[in-house]
Amino acid sequence: MTQMTQTLTTTPAADELVVPFHCDRCGALAKVRVVLANGSDLVFCGHHAREYEGKLRDIAVDIIETDGEQRPTS
Repeated sequence: MTQMTQTLTTTPAADELVVPFHCDRCGALAKVRVVLANGSDLVFCGHHAREYEGKLRDIAVDIIETDGEQRPTS
């Protein structure tokens, strides 16, 4: 029988964790996050954000430019 060796690992701090955003339309890296009144959000690459900009401004509570990454909030 083999004996298991205990290994200690560290979990990165929450502010170091990164979750990538991808465009809801095409899957490319997101550049814009649109927050809606009901609390949900949409994310778009630069191309699709520009294409839908007029309609998004009509329905958005907030439009946030992003580097394509989401950092968790506590």
